[in-house]
Amino acid sequence: MPPVSPPWHNARPLPAAFFNRDACALACDLLGKVIRHRQGDLWLSARIIETEAYYLEEKGSHASLGYTEKRRALFLDGGHIYMYYARGGDSLNFSAKGPGNAVLIKSAAPWLDAVSGPESLARMQANNPDRLGLQRPSERLCAGQTLLCKALGLRVPDWDARPFDPQRLFVEDVGSTLPRALQTTRLGIPVGRDEHLLYRFVDPAYARQCTRNPLRRGQVEGRDYHWITPSESSK
Repeated sequence: MPPVSPPWHNARPLPAAFFNRDACALACDLLGKVIRHRQGDLWLSARIIETEAYYLEEKGSHASLGYTEKRRALFLDGGHIYMYYARGGDSLNFSAKGPGNAVLIKSAAPWLDAVSGPESLARMQANNPDRLGLQRPSERLCAGQTLLCKALGLRVPDWDARPFDPQRLFVEDVGSTLPRALQTTRLGIPVGRDEHLLYRFVDPAYARQCTRNPLRRGQVEGRDYHWITPSESSK
C-alpha cells in the first residue's frame, strides 16, 4: 500500500517501527509524545504523561490469560491499538515488540498548539464533564485512562485492533525529550499478580497530574520509585 499522507505539512506521526520495541522502553519513550484524534473538524490532542508496560509472561497482563479474539491486538505487530473497557470506560493501549506485550496509556495532559487550540480544548471539556455536568479543570481532564479516552472521544468499537490512521488518530513526536523519567509500580494490579514490578513510567514535570503521584509525601527514592533515563528503561 502507498504511504498515507500526513494530515498537515509538518506533522510527524510516529512510524509503526517506533512501537516495535521492548514494552518498558516504549512506555518510557512515549512520555512527551502527543496523541492526536480528529473529531469532526477539530484535532483533539493530549501529551502522554504516564504509561504502564505489560508483558505476555507476567500475571498482570491481559495477554497472560491467553489469546482470544478480543485480545487479538495484543498479539499483532507493534503499533496496533488495543482498547478495552475498565470500570465502565474506555482504555487505550498500543501493542509493542513481541506477542502479548503492550503499553497502557495511563494519563495525559491537554496539549494546545497551532493544530489544537482553545476550540479543541473546549471540545475535550464538553466530552468529559465532571459528575455534576460541570467543566472539569484542564489539569484533571485526562488524569486517568478512562478520562483520557473520554476527553479525546476514543471508543472501543471504533479503534480496537486497528492500526493508526494519520488522517484520524496517531501519536506525534512534537520534539519534547525527557532527560529523566520516574519508574515505579503499576496501579490496580491484584496481589499475587506481579504487582511489585516497576513497569509504570511518569513524566516528572506532570507528576501531580498523573493517576497517582510517585513523588507524593511519604514516598522514598530507591524504595518506591527510581529516576531513570530513557536508555535505562528496558526490563
